[in-house]
Amino acid sequence: MAMYGHLETIPRTGTGGHPRSYVRPGWLIRLFNPIVVARGQKAVLQVRGRTSGKLYKVPMDPPFEWNGNRYLVSPRGETHWARNLRAAGEADLRTRRGLEHIRVVELSGDEHDAVVKAYASTITCNCRQGFEMLPDPADHPAFRIEPPAA
Repeated sequence: MAMYGHLETIPRTGTGGHPRSYVRPGWLIRLFNPIVVARGQKAVLQVRGRTSGKLYKVPMDPPFEWNGNRYLVSPRGETHWARNLRAAGEADLRTRRGLEHIRVVELSGDEHDAVVKAYASTITCNCRQGFEMLPDPADHPAFRIEPPAA
């Protein structure tokens, strides 16, 4: 459990819905994430902070491919990268394919639930702990990566 830390609840702003949940990263993840980013061992999402404007680099799994589309799903719930991506609507994604500027649309409803369930059934890494701590698909923001603008 040291890798994942503890569960927090973030009040939902706006109308309706349940509070958003977030699994705060443990000390081990906070220690190794900068090393993983520097070494280029994983895909890295580069997104602007929603209030600071600072560029954040977050290691993550490569986009989840399903039914001909690519998705980013937050296994730890309402993370800072998910909130920043929601606000920005775009980011840069560094993968083995190279650096790609992406535009995203946050999913909702049936599409959201189907993507989150499909993603959860495929993961084998320590991300699974996030789904064990947050079993409700509604707790996992999901974004569809839009095709590049023509």
